Amino acid sequence: MAFIDDYNLENLKNEAERLVFDEINMQVESFPEGEICTCNECVIDIAAIALNAVKPFYRHSLLGTLYALEALNIDEEYAENIRTAVTQAIEKVRNNPSHS
Repeated sequence: MAFIDDYNLENLKNEAERLVFDEINMQVESFPEGEICTCNECVIDIAAIALNAVKPFYRHSLLGTLYALEALNIDEEYAENIRTAVTQAIEKVRNNPSHS
């Protein structure tokens, strides 16, 4: 049996994922229709590139969730890092889509 099988990791979440996905949604909607590919491969590539560029923000409990949400609401620098990472990821994928 693997070490990881001994633990319940169901509640371990990276809050950066939610923030990156929200930011992708906002930025993609700001482009005129057809200006950026929103196929599954391109959106996943954008998310992966952006998530690799930002510091992860893990939590594992309800209290952790509340702390994370409060901390992220206050941390404008982290929010700006998310915006920048998503912008750069969109441009990278837009210029080099993997589905082509």
